[in-house]
Amino acid sequence: MAKKKVAFICVHNSCRSQIAEALGKHIAADVFDSYSAGTKIKPQINQDAVRLMKQLYGIDMQQQYSKLISEIPVPDIAISMGCDVGCPYIGRDFDDNWEIPDPTGMPDEIFKRVISQIEKRIMDLKIKLIT
Repeated sequence: MAKKKVAFICVHNSCRSQIAEALGKHIAADVFDSYSAGTKIKPQINQDAVRLMKQLYGIDMQQQYSKLISEIPVPDIAISMGCDVGCPYIGRDFDDNWEIPDPTGMPDEIFKRVISQIEKRIMDLKIKLIT
C-alpha cells in the first residue's frame, strides 16, 4: 500500500507547517510522506524554528523553503496548523485543524512548547494511520 501524502498548511508556510513537515519526515516517514505549503510565501523560513529544531532534534531545516500549495503533490490528508488570521482555502476542506498558536517572535520556551505540541500531533497521526 502506498504511503499517504500529508500536507501541513498555514498562510505563509514559514514556521509551524515547516516544523510539522520536518518532524513528519523525522519521526513518521515510515508511515506517511510529509509536505508543507501556504497561500503566500516568505523569503526564508523562521530562523528560530531552524535553530530550535537543530538544537532539540538534530534536524537541519536550512534547506527547507516556503512553498505555495500548487508546488506540492495533491495531499491525501490536509491539516491546517490553526491560522490565527483565518485559514487559507486550498481547494478542498481540511481533514483536521490542529489550532496550534504561531510562536513567531515569542521566547524560546513558548517556541519549544509549540514544537512539542506538533511532535505529539505527528505521533498521534502516525498511530492513527497504522491502526
